[in-house]
Amino acid sequence: MPSIQALSSTPLDIPHTVPDHALLPFLRSQSQNTLTRLYQRPSSCLSILRLLGPLQRQLIMNLLWLESAIPVSTMAAWVVPDGKKLYNEALSAVVGLHIIQNSTVKLALNPTFKSSLRQAITGGGTTSSFGVPAEKDEKRQPVGIDTLDAYALERWETILHYMVSSGQGQLPTKPSQGVLFLLQRSGLMQTTHGSALQITSAGFQFLLHSPHDQLWSLLLQYLHMAEERQMDLVEVLSFLFMLSTMELGREYSADSLSETQKAMLEDLRDYGLIWQRKGSSKCFSPTRLATTLTCLSPPLPTSSTATSVTTSGTEVSLSSTAGPQGFIILETNYRVYAYTNNPLQTAVLNLFITMKYRFPNLVVGMLTRESVRKALSNGITADQIISYLVAHAHPQMRKNNPLLPVTVQDQIRLWELERNRLKSAEGFLYKDFASQADYDYVLAYAKQLGVVLWENTTKRSFFGTLEGHANIRGFIERRSGAS
Repeated sequence: MPSIQALSSTPLDIPHTVPDHALLPFLRSQSQNTLTRLYQRPSSCLSILRLLGPLQRQLIMNLLWLESAIPVSTMAAWVVPDGKKLYNEALSAVVGLHIIQNSTVKLALNPTFKSSLRQAITGGGTTSSFGVPAEKDEKRQPVGIDTLDAYALERWETILHYMVSSGQGQLPTKPSQGVLFLLQRSGLMQTTHGSALQITSAGFQFLLHSPHDQLWSLLLQYLHMAEERQMDLVEVLSFLFMLSTMELGREYSADSLSETQKAMLEDLRDYGLIWQRKGSSKCFSPTRLATTLTCLSPPLPTSSTATSVTTSGTEVSLSSTAGPQGFIILETNYRVYAYTNNPLQTAVLNLFITMKYRFPNLVVGMLTRESVRKALSNGITADQIISYLVAHAHPQMRKNNPLLPVTVQDQIRLWELERNRLKSAEGFLYKDFASQADYDYVLAYAKQLGVVLWENTTKRSFFGTLEGHANIRGFIERRSGAS
């Protein structure tokens, strides 16, 4: 049996904390029965294997071809002292997914998962788990990868454009009602006082993430909504995993899909994950957004309009809005120069700066009190504005230390503090106590409950929360009755 490198004398070079993929916590929250149904599909098992960390994958592969369980002591004997924590974390992660059966004596893979993963690796079977290619038709021209890329990019940018313009911009197309509902349910946009949808603080933070993380953020909300839409969660997950294993540029038949999966076609078409010649078509093609769901390849076509920025080893991207080296220069006089001709980049900047001039490849604006307060009123925080400027700073700016002028950073935060210096809260004012002793006694009781928002010993008065009023009033009445 092959040994596990991370558990032998030569540990793998793995970070002490490997962040989970966003989908894994959701899968761990599901019941064992749900996961076992999901593991009946080879494409699902292969996709989940891709999402796991390196050491977790290695544990699974070392158990995959064993016909019997391995003693826990044998596995533990491979672990070097420095690797015990990594090993325990990796083992706990796969046990939580019910991939490895939890036992204090022996370790073995879930039989359903083992059988399906073996089939995914070696081939065979007639489960149609990886999709059924559509029959060739001489009358039907095959769809090109360039067409799929253009469609995916257009659909995705339509969603981001709508978010940054909060529905007020002049957009050539508007997201479907299903997309708008998903944006609202996920907290990325919200209605205020009956007005149109407005971007929220979470929505602006969403724009700072990579396209892959953005997509999974929306898909996770879609999964959470599956039950209330009376959709089979296993069918929804298996279809997403199926798409991630399909071949880009090939058409697949929709006849083999379940009713839930057929209903998903329209939704995924709106998100740009699949392409169809028309809504009633019996065939569909996955776009790059779909085929890269469980891999590290870029989910959007690599071009001058779809790149990402890397700062300090962390990818920070705004879908197709970030230049390969950054494009923003910020001066100490609060003037902003953005070397871009991308409408989406300009729309994002317009959320927190006042535009002054626009040229073919340059936008000039100012960070002003009014523009920052407008952003703050939309739920965008000062730290998010600063993070955006840092993430997309021009290479010339990156020679500075600190990267952004400290005076500008401080002023942005001061504008936020200025807006947040007053807070309102509903409650009750308690005053006119007969004696200082009565005041101190009731105040001490209110503080014990943790419901005091303000106090003034000189005036013998304090302000308590709405929730604590019943308890405080009862306490005063009991004390008055006792005296």
